[in-house]
Amino acid sequence: MIRDATIEDLPAIIEIYNTSIPGRMATADLEPVTVASRMDWFTAHTPERRPLWVVEVDGKIKAWFSFRSFYGRDAYRHTVEVSVYVAPDSHHKHLATQLLSKALASAASLDIKTLVAFIFAHNQPSINLFKKYDFQQWGYLPQIAELNGVDRDLVILGRQIGQA
Repeated sequence: MIRDATIEDLPAIIEIYNTSIPGRMATADLEPVTVASRMDWFTAHTPERRPLWVVEVDGKIKAWFSFRSFYGRDAYRHTVEVSVYVAPDSHHKHLATQLLSKALASAASLDIKTLVAFIFAHNQPSINLFKKYDFQQWGYLPQIAELNGVDRDLVILGRQIGQA
């Protein structure tokens, strides 16, 4: 079941996020984050404008998806950065696919015209997921992040709503 996240879901959201840090594939955070450090991030999400969704399976949060305002200036108000994270025990169960499908179906009603995703170039599973939904490569930032002493590239994927 996909639903809007509540404050009670934040610890599970953070737990899923923190499990992605050691793999150095999905986030530039190098150390676990805390619930307290993510309160402002959480409260910036609203169901009617910038949703934060969770997938609940058997009473447990297994994945989440966020829409984040892009760049913080009014001219970009119709553009969002999207993120999706899945609990390790739920990989390969198509939860990210379900969330991304819902995001694309909901974007117009959220007054969103453009979605962008920032993905490390070595994270081929995520790149493949977004390209499956007709995201195109809009940018490439070489050696922009250092993860465990290795310089990593960042791919910027984007898609405008109403275009495939």
